[in-house]
Amino acid sequence: MQIGDLNGDGIIDYKDAQIAFAKAGDLSKKIVQNASDSTGKKIADAKMVIINAIDQNGNGQIDVKDLIIAGLNCPGIKINREKFLKTEFGNKYSQKVIDDAIANNPAHANIPLQDIDLIDEDVIQNERIAVSGISAVLGTPGGAAMLATIPTDIIQYYGYMLRATQKLLYLYGFPQIDTNEDGKALDSGTMNILIICLGVMYGVAGANKALNVVCTALGKGVEKKLLAAALTKGTIYPFVKKVATWFSVNMTKELFAGFFKKAIPVVGGVVGGAITYASFKPCCEKLKDALKDTILSNPEEHKND
Repeated sequence: MQIGDLNGDGIIDYKDAQIAFAKAGDLSKKIVQNASDSTGKKIADAKMVIINAIDQNGNGQIDVKDLIIAGLNCPGIKINREKFLKTEFGNKYSQKVIDDAIANNPAHANIPLQDIDLIDEDVIQNERIAVSGISAVLGTPGGAAMLATIPTDIIQYYGYMLRATQKLLYLYGFPQIDTNEDGKALDSGTMNILIICLGVMYGVAGANKALNVVCTALGKGVEKKLLAAALTKGTIYPFVKKVATWFSVNMTKELFAGFFKKAIPVVGGVVGGAITYASFKPCCEKLKDALKDTILSNPEEHKND
């Protein structure tokens, strides 16, 4: 049989070509299927690498508590309220005003909201630049090396988001957040406040209302124990649970459908500084706007204190 005579009729003609095209098509399908299976396995393996790196409570998935714990454990993320307020107000106000802001809050010290607006814009921009720079550096490796950078990139992103969160909370009247500098586990009340803040940043329904309730309680001098009870098992807790549920449902989906596609090498290109830069500010702006609109941050509410 001649080379190319695929049907064995002794001649090479269009029928042989049809057979060749059909076989080529079958081979192409097998190649595509094998590549798809291989890519799928690589993505599945990569997902588990990232989940295992970020999963702080060992439940096999990434949830909002994992992001908070991992983020706060990054060096330099925990903010000391007193030092921060001294730094921000030190060159602008008298010592008496600064002491009042630290002992109570900036609104009680009658610091105008427009002044705080200028500071919070700098805070958001500085944290945005910092985390975007880290993201860009982590995005430098190529090939399989990129996979190892992804958990760090995610944790750093949420770490800086929590760093900005603390600063915004302090500018708009919150007391020191107990982030446990001594390394002990984060208390439930603090965890739930941070969950609410991340909910506000991501526009989760009910998160703004929950934050306003917390701010009102603080503004009216509700005892810390009562507020903690409301946050962990009382009136505010259903909102916390709703935000946490939203993250459980959406976080992994979004991570592995949007962010993840940009991050995994087999799909294409690590998430870069430009993407981080674009996404960071809108989240912080949502939290800032929510905090500005509470009795805790309104100087008029503190005139008779």
